[in-house]
Amino acid sequence: MQQAVTKVETSGFYAGYNRWIAVAVKIIILLLVLWASGAADAADILLAIQQATIDLFGVWYIGATAAFMAISVLLALIPATGKRRLGSAGVEPEFGRFAWFSMMFGAGIGVGMLTYSTAEPLYHFGNNPDVIMGHAEALTAGNVRYAYKWTLLHYGLTPWACYAVVGLSLAYFSYRKSMPLTIRSPFSALLGHRLGTMTGGLVDTAAILATVIGIAVTIGYGVSQLAYGFHQIADWNWLLKDGQPSMLALTAAVFIIVSASMLSALSGIGRGIKWLSNLNMVLSWLLLLVFLVFGATLFAGEAFIYGIWDYLRALPTMSVTVWSPEDGTESAGALSSWQASWTIFYWAWWIAFTPFVGLFLARVSKGRTIREYVLGAMVLPSAMCFAWFCILGGTALDLELSGVANGSILNADLSAQLFATLDVLFSVPWIFPMACLCVVLLLTYLITSADSAVLVINTIVSGGTEDDHDPRHIVLWSALLGLVIVTLLIAGGLDALRSVMIIGALPFSIVMALMLFALLVVIWRDRKLPH
Repeated sequence: MQQAVTKVETSGFYAGYNRWIAVAVKIIILLLVLWASGAADAADILLAIQQATIDLFGVWYIGATAAFMAISVLLALIPATGKRRLGSAGVEPEFGRFAWFSMMFGAGIGVGMLTYSTAEPLYHFGNNPDVIMGHAEALTAGNVRYAYKWTLLHYGLTPWACYAVVGLSLAYFSYRKSMPLTIRSPFSALLGHRLGTMTGGLVDTAAILATVIGIAVTIGYGVSQLAYGFHQIADWNWLLKDGQPSMLALTAAVFIIVSASMLSALSGIGRGIKWLSNLNMVLSWLLLLVFLVFGATLFAGEAFIYGIWDYLRALPTMSVTVWSPEDGTESAGALSSWQASWTIFYWAWWIAFTPFVGLFLARVSKGRTIREYVLGAMVLPSAMCFAWFCILGGTALDLELSGVANGSILNADLSAQLFATLDVLFSVPWIFPMACLCVVLLLTYLITSADSAVLVINTIVSGGTEDDHDPRHIVLWSALLGLVIVTLLIAGGLDALRSVMIIGALPFSIVMALMLFALLVVIWRDRKLPH
């Protein structure tokens, strides 16, 4: 098979890197920064483009993600494909199972576990499609199962399949076809000799832009929660302004995360990233254990069992249903608005995260079988998310249903609801160490996601070089990432980040579909080869 060669410079600042891809992405990023910082109505324009994107391509987002999930599961279940190894015969995995799963899960989930573990079940407890359609009553015990059905949709098999298809495609072409570990490689089945031309460059450029945008949104949401966490620990007035994180607090948090991720990326994947991934996995289990012991254990257990049952039963319907405000029913507008704000937003967010997470999953999965890969990249992470949301979110719901919280958790800001839960659940001596645990865990998730993104960007620009990246480029990409986040936060806050992400994810969703098609073509061609 033809090599997916990315032309790189042999000398100068860009030695070992494709100068044109790197410069093109930097120009686009700087233009976005200059426009967002200089245009008074930048936030309004972004919101208008976001709405147009949802109106025109909402059906595509729903249908594409459903296809990614179904095909990934089939590839694992079919004996002939499930046994195929991502590597040559006899190759052994580079990492042990715990470290492998820790790195994949840490890079793939990040801030969502802490920001939304309480916030999403609580929100859907108040409103979800079943409430809108009259199947359940908001804020009652009868709505708990419906709330979890929709919560688990956004953190289950469908979103993890977005990561899985990209990582699987990259790993198959890289480790079975000896091609560079870069986004353009799978297109060899479709593009042939044109891989080294502008088409391949456009694919890599779209991947880098989606990566920058996806990690920017993640850190943007994370620093908001981080500010609430630090305020609970230190009670510094400058952290909050009118009950919301101040711009100074957000900027300081971005600086801390970007600086730490830069140092971690400089240390390499086998040191900083691996150590941080193992640390946040251990801390995650510790936090889960604390909530399991001191939280609503029985409530969480019931939510977990019933939630998975309800989720799996409704998954086919939830995966393909698209609501339109033009359906003519009384609830059509509300259903369409809910889907745009939650499901389509989530699918765009996961897709925007996919270039770097997918490449990272491929980087650490050499030697695994396709069945083992799908289990580790889709099934186990989904189960981990389910446990997390049921234990932490279930405790918050139980505190509200029992009247103990008296609305203090429900009425808190989305980014503050986890810390509001700590205030209700624990007495004064224990609130401080629990808040510290959550803040440290949040930091490790954010740093792990950011340093993985920086390394993946360098991998793409260098044409698939997995190690030994020039420290200057790691520093530069880290600085650009921080600049994008701070500028968009100043221009329009989290809404601006959200809009850019939904818009920016669209081109790469098309790239993902083509990558999956290329993978299927090559697997079919290889059907008679040894596993």
